[in-house]
Amino acid sequence: MKNENRNEEAVSPVIATILMVAITVVLAGVLYVWASSLAEGNTDGNLDLYVMDAEDAAGSPTDANNDTLVRVTMTQGSDINWAAISVKISVNNGAPITCNNPGSAGATLGCDLVEFGDTSDQFWSVTDGVTISESGQNLCDTSEPCSIKVTVGNTQEGKTLDESSTIAS
Repeated sequence: MKNENRNEEAVSPVIATILMVAITVVLAGVLYVWASSLAEGNTDGNLDLYVMDAEDAAGSPTDANNDTLVRVTMTQGSDINWAAISVKISVNNGAPITCNNPGSAGATLGCDLVEFGDTSDQFWSVTDGVTISESGQNLCDTSEPCSIKVTVGNTQEGKTLDESSTIAS
């Protein structure tokens, strides 16, 4: 009887080649599906990027309850109706306070938005902005500078358009 030397642990080269081709085809298919879903994500043409700049308003905070705190200017984005805007501020990492939109000053305690720029329409446009001021509540006093985080949101779409921070001093 002939003694054959067989190595039964090795995989045949043909089977190895078939496995490598199969794995490559499966990976290519997965990548194709993933890439096509990314491409379909923004086909509605409604990709709006907003950029708002927040800066310290003129004057220093006092113990009064009507100080101007922050000026926020839109530097990039499309026009958005004031009815869809929500502006919230957080003073020194405190709970967010929703500000009263232009034209509804004093509706609730906290903060008011006073529009500047083109005030003849109902839209917040590039170069337009708002001055955020206290409304019947002392949010920022003279004891220390106030760190203010401003969050601008679109209430109709439930999206945050921009978050900016500044120091009111």
